[in-house]
Amino acid sequence: MTVMTAAAIEDFLDDVFPQRCGTIEAVSEMRATMSLAIEDEHLRPGASVSGPTMMGLADVCLYVAILAQIGPEPMAVTSNLNCHFLRRARGDRDLIANARLIKLGRRLAVGEVELFSDGDEAPVAHVTATYVLPDAD
Repeated sequence: MTVMTAAAIEDFLDDVFPQRCGTIEAVSEMRATMSLAIEDEHLRPGASVSGPTMMGLADVCLYVAILAQIGPEPMAVTSNLNCHFLRRARGDRDLIANARLIKLGRRLAVGEVELFSDGDEAPVAHVTATYVLPDAD
């Protein structure tokens, strides 16, 4: 059951994580979708989206999926992130991230994110990550 809406998460992140990248498109049970409008600062030579840009969006998208389930928690932090780059992410299209939580426990959250160039069916990257959740007081 989601406990925060996309709008509530955006407001929360504006306060605690204003430097994040991307825009929340949707949240649902154990899922989140975000987009990132690609600008020159996101590109590497060859007009491809840079790896750090893709990993950053994936990380934030998974954090959003977690927040939708647990509520506003600034201290849920990434403890592991693995990224497999599958193909070139086009620099002339938005980047789309679809996150899915695989396990949401008391101390750890594990999930995966598929990244796409907008309009393409094949993913450009597959990310798995683990977050450490703070103790509930």
